[in-house]
Amino acid sequence: MSESLTIDSISQAHQLLGLSSPKHPLVAVVYNRDVKSMANFQDVRITNRLFQVSYKSSKQCGEMLYGKNSYDYQEGTLVFTSPGQVLEFRGELDLAEENKEGWVLAFHPDLIRKSHLGTRIDQYSFFDYDVHEALHLSEDELNIIQDLLKKIEFEYSQNLDRHSQNLIVSNIELLLDYCLRFYDRQFITRTNLNSDIVSKFERHLKHYYEGENALEQGIPTVAHCGEALNLSPNYLSDLLKKETGKTAQEHIHLFIIDKAKSSLLNSSESISTIGYSLGFEYPQHFSNLFKSKTGYSPKEYRHLN
Repeated sequence: MSESLTIDSISQAHQLLGLSSPKHPLVAVVYNRDVKSMANFQDVRITNRLFQVSYKSSKQCGEMLYGKNSYDYQEGTLVFTSPGQVLEFRGELDLAEENKEGWVLAFHPDLIRKSHLGTRIDQYSFFDYDVHEALHLSEDELNIIQDLLKKIEFEYSQNLDRHSQNLIVSNIELLLDYCLRFYDRQFITRTNLNSDIVSKFERHLKHYYEGENALEQGIPTVAHCGEALNLSPNYLSDLLKKETGKTAQEHIHLFIIDKAKSSLLNSSESISTIGYSLGFEYPQHFSNLFKSKTGYSPKEYRHLN
């Protein structure tokens, strides 16, 4: 069994990496070339309490596990992790020259807690993507990100004044906004692959309702569908939103309503029985969802025709 480790602060992270004390207690940019040792992370399950944006420029030695998936970094990728996520590094971790161009931007939640960024951090859903859903950057995109990184590093490396905190946080927010744009580009350029995922998602919903899954497990959740497609819930929902204009949850609800309409018009089963067959634990929940999506109660809809 792997050992466990929790990283609670920037200072602790610096210490584990063999670095000198950080210049700012809540934010740091760490370059691979400066890291003295990775021994403290080898075969260790790490609970990270920091936000991290990690850049890898070439294939990294060793295997990184994130949830149930493993990922070999390719050239020019960004991976995002949020507080509370668990990472695990397996295999030999070295500091070979080809791995030294990478870097990590880490910041503590307290840095943004009272800022505009703090109120909208949940909008950056890529912090909850799986590692194999990393952002792949073009050279121009990388230059933009690294320019902002230098500005962040510059601000916390100077004598702090009343502008420092705002400028640091504002540049982090701008960096994340650019990442939103670049992810949109990635969704667009992968449209053929994404269309295939949309089809697989629809087939999965059909298969789910062909058996007894709904009766035994209830309405399929976004997490369940994501796991079936080997995607994180947020990535699946964002992908569907870009491709179809609707989130994964909206797709599930529309699929259920469509099946409910057919049952209401083509069978004499009670409304309660139809609701149970669709995975609703309580008939009222079925009626409420149906009316919110159609404007009619199930009973009213049944008698429209």
